[in-house]
Order: sequence, then C-alpha cells, then structure tokens
Amino acid sequence: MNATTAGFLYLLAAVLFIVGLKRLSSPATAKDGNRLAAVGMLIAIVVTLLDKQVVSYWIVIAGIVVGGAIGALLAQRIEMTSMPQLVAAFNGFGGGASALVAIAELDRGGADFPHRTLITIALSVTIGSVTLTGSLIAFAKLQELIAGRPVVLPGHLLVDVVLAASGVTAAVLVAATGENVYVWVLFGVGGAFGITRTLPIGGADMPVVIAFLNSLSGLAAAATGFVIDSNALIISGALVGAAGLILTNIMVKAMNRTLSGVLFSIYGVAATGGGDDDPDKVVRRASADDVAITLAYAQSVIIVPGYGLAVAQAQHVARELADRLQDRGVDVRYAIHPVAGRMPGHMNVLLAEADVPYDQLFDLEDINSDFARTDVALIVGANDVVNPLAREANNAISGMPILDVDQATTVVVVKRSLSSGFAGIDNPLFYLDNTVMLFADAKQGLSDVVTAVREL
Repeated sequence: MNATTAGFLYLLAAVLFIVGLKRLSSPATAKDGNRLAAVGMLIAIVVTLLDKQVVSYWIVIAGIVVGGAIGALLAQRIEMTSMPQLVAAFNGFGGGASALVAIAELDRGGADFPHRTLITIALSVTIGSVTLTGSLIAFAKLQELIAGRPVVLPGHLLVDVVLAASGVTAAVLVAATGENVYVWVLFGVGGAFGITRTLPIGGADMPVVIAFLNSLSGLAAAATGFVIDSNALIISGALVGAAGLILTNIMVKAMNRTLSGVLFSIYGVAATGGGDDDPDKVVRRASADDVAITLAYAQSVIIVPGYGLAVAQAQHVARELADRLQDRGVDVRYAIHPVAGRMPGHMNVLLAEADVPYDQLFDLEDINSDFARTDVALIVGANDVVNPLAREANNAISGMPILDVDQATTVVVVKRSLSSGFAGIDNPLFYLDNTVMLFADAKQGLSDVVTAVREL
C-alpha cells in the first residue's frame, strides 16, 4: 500500500471518528455514531496491518480471535448496571496497552531514539500506568470488591510525595539514557501512584474519576501514537482525551466540585445514621395501593430514576407505570441528574432501553424549576441527587446541584431502606412531612403500583 492511499484511508478513519463522536451526543443517534466510529477503527486497523511491517500475522490473528471472543462475551453478559465497571476496566486496559506499546518500542530502538521520542515514551508510560491501576481500583470500588468509602493509607501524603519524586526521577533517566530498566521502574511507580491516588476517593465521586481516567487513557494513546508515528492513534487518542476532559468538566460542575478537590481531597464520610432508630425522625410509610391512588389522581408526575432503579432493572416497569398514568391523563416526565447512577448518561441509556420517548427526558437545568408546580415527584432508587443537605455547608455533598424534589406537593420514594447513598450521609428528604416511603425493591415496588393503578 503506497503512502498516499494509506494517508487517505487514515484521514477517512479520522473523519468517521469525529462524526461518530458527534452523534454519540444524542440518544437518538448514538447507535449510528458508535457504528461509524467502529468502522473508522476497523479501517485504521486494516491499513496499519497492510502498511506497517508486521513480524507475524499469526500473532495478530490470535490476538484478534482472543480479544474478539472476550469482547463478544462481555457484550452479551454484562448488564447495564455493571456498565460503569466495564468502562473503568476499558479505561485501564487502554492505558496499560499504550504503556506497554511504548515500552516495546523503547526495547526496539533504545538509546538510538532522539530525546523527544524518549520524553514521549516516558509520558506514555507514566500516564498509561497511572490509568491502568487507577481504573482497576475504580472498578473494584464500583464492584464492591473493596470499600467504596475513602481508604486512607498511613502516611499517605508522604507516600504520594515519594512516589511523585521517584516517578519524575525515573522519567528523567528514561529521557536521558533510554535504558529499559528505568522505564520499568517508571511503570511500577506510576502504577503505585494510581493506586494511592484512587483509594482515598469515595464512591460519590467515582463518576468524576471514571471520566478523568477515560481522558487519561486517550492522552496515553495519543502519546504512544507519537512514539510509533501513527496518525490514527494520535487522532483517536486526542479525541478520547478531549472528550474525557469535557465530560470531567461537566461532572465536576454537576457535583459542585473542583477536579483537584476530587483527586486530592477525601470525600465520602461515614454514614451518619438516622432512620428508624432515631426517634426524632418520623418516616411515613405507604403501601402500593396508597402510591397508586396518589399517582393516578395527580395532574403532573415527575419520575426521578436513580441507581436503585438500575440495580433492580426496573426501567421497563417504570415505563409501564408511566404509560398507565398517561392513559389516565396524567402528565408524566423524567428528571435526569447528570450523576444519577454511576456514570454520566447511565439513566438515559437505561430508559432508552425501555423505549421511553426522548421528549419525556429532561436534564436538571431544564426541569428543576417545575418541581414547585408538580403534584408528585416519584423517586425510584435515587438518594444523593435529591438530598437537601446539598444546600447546607460542611458535608460531603455541600453545594452539589440537586433535583429540588422536596418542593413538589407530594414526594414518593421507592427504596429498599433508609440507607445512605454513595456520599455516605443521611437524607432528610425521607422524613419531610410531604414525603411517603414505599420500602421495596424498585422493580417489585413499581410492579405492585402498576397492578394497583390498573385495578382503580
């Protein structure tokens, strides 16, 4: 394949990446966008295999077969509730792959590389190794393999300083000498730093961490693209890095955080208790029949989905309930908080899976003022995103924009218990005079309400 043809096909792949990414911004076009980007990546891979010197096609084929089989298996078996964990794992593997490719290239060229290439190798290995281990810790927290609360190591500040100094030293030695031993030291130090920086971050801030690590995986890929002189890798990595940074910025604004505050502070304090064991807090319990009557005779209802809905796979039942209410003339809409669930867009994807019309989905900024004019706010498995404590100072979610559900005439909360959310703090919404609690699994609780509405 001549250089002109290869360049044109790489350009075509880049255009497909950009158009595909643009179409991912809307649920209505996201599937097409994903397909376009996948076609672009396929073109880039085929051109690379034909244009570059490949030592053994059998190794490449074996990798495609094994990787493809794993990908197909994951696509079929991973549930939507586990998608954030899968994204975290993909971020980590992407960063790790970029670091290993850079290390392999150093092993091939060694000290013969110019200093600018050695510096790029050091950057790729550093960013890639931090992304690998940081993403694996994020995966473990989301999967509840380790505690979601902040885990603070003894002397963590000193450990971080030592690791940072060691990393800088190893990177300088890589750039100065091109010796393999230093790049492996850098890989190990970067991996350790990724662990020590992610462990102290609580579960409430994990969506921000995932978005940031996604950006880092793209930056690692772009750096590796410069190392191996791959325009396709540079472009795709830059796109992922930029999109990840934009998403991170959206997330920190949605949570009223700063990126430095998330990465270098400790959030997610222990739960404060309350609930049934606190005599000063009265919980008003409701049955499915009570909730059905409240909803069926309302004029307007706003449904607020949360992670509890995702865990219970209750999106289809929520859609059925909305259909039943609309048949009775009730105006039904959905309020989607930017950080509902465990990653951005989680709720939108779940509801789209249940064929909820896109024009019924509203972001926080578009619907928040309507709660004061709404008869019923139906909270299904949400917690921190509707917690009024965000309006107060000195707690884990202070200043975070929330859905003002407490301003609705009646608030119905479908939840298993009074347990705290990711932030680990109690929610006074559950004890307000206009709040009633339906204690149930989201799917079973909504199914009971649907049955009761049908019998009215």
